Amino acid sequence: MTDLAQGFSGRVPCTVVTGFLGAGKTTLIRHLLENAGGRRLAVLVNEFGDVGIDGEVLKGCGIESCPEENIVELANGCICCTVADDFVPALDRILSRGNVDHILIETSGLALPKPLVQAFQWPGVKSRVTVDSVVAVVDGPALAEGRVAQDLEALAAQRAADASLDHDDPVEEVFGDQVACADLIVLSKADLLQPAARAAAAALVERHLGRAVKIVAAERGRVDPAVLLGQGLAVEEVIDGRRTAHDDEPEHDHDDFDCFVIELPAVERPEALAARVAAAAEAADVLRVKGFAEVAGKPMRLLVQAVGPRVSHHYDRPWAEDEARGTRLVVIGLKGLDRAAVERLLAA
Repeated sequence: MTDLAQGFSGRVPCTVVTGFLGAGKTTLIRHLLENAGGRRLAVLVNEFGDVGIDGEVLKGCGIESCPEENIVELANGCICCTVADDFVPALDRILSRGNVDHILIETSGLALPKPLVQAFQWPGVKSRVTVDSVVAVVDGPALAEGRVAQDLEALAAQRAADASLDHDDPVEEVFGDQVACADLIVLSKADLLQPAARAAAAALVERHLGRAVKIVAAERGRVDPAVLLGQGLAVEEVIDGRRTAHDDEPEHDHDDFDCFVIELPAVERPEALAARVAAAAEAADVLRVKGFAEVAGKPMRLLVQAVGPRVSHHYDRPWAEDEARGTRLVVIGLKGLDRAAVERLLAA
């Protein structure tokens, strides 16, 4: 084991990467994998939906420091709600390989970090791993506009019209909990921000912080691994003192969100699919779309990711010979999202 892990008396350090939908967690982790500096890494990805998009993106990297078998996906629900059933067994699988120096845990956009970190206090877990740090990735352009994510105008209007509401909306609470538990904030997509906008985004984050936490601006997930890894904070020992909006609740759920998978035939042009995804975001209050598409006549698989109306796409790798081709998109939105309307817009 390398020097990175030896400081933990044999326990393997884990970095929890949290952040709202589309903030850039997977991009950040991919950069870490590509710049591991000799560390042997493993990744535990918590998906929200039936298609393991983030895990597939990472597995497609072909990075020697993190072979495909070291990437484990949890798709049975939010990691903070299924700690005992899913997280601990997955951790057991990773540790049983005996060749891991550091574990990166990418939570779903809806996960609350505190229950997950508290699981590291369990006797069967604490003796083997420790939480090196909690890193919250936040969406710079959205925050600069005063929002924790894109396309929440409808939710904000609904909340403003309801005089009986005396608390922040659930999306704000999730964001606030993630920031409150963080040891480092990564302000993503900084290349899209002018200095004044960057300052506004940082100011919104700081309103949710209960203590001094460094905010690091990042472009395309590029943050020096020396900044992110090896902090040695043993966060599980102090997490109980970090106050969050859900501290007084016996349990929580995520009934404020809907998630479903839409399957489509091969598309003729990537640009046309991107336009339809953007139209769905505008018309149906879709928060996030991510998935893979088959483009007619192309041997490569098209990776599609969208945060609100911002859509990106590129060919990530060739289709495997034994892989079923097709277009499968995970759609995430607020509760009550009109699935039929989204399907019509995407299939138009």
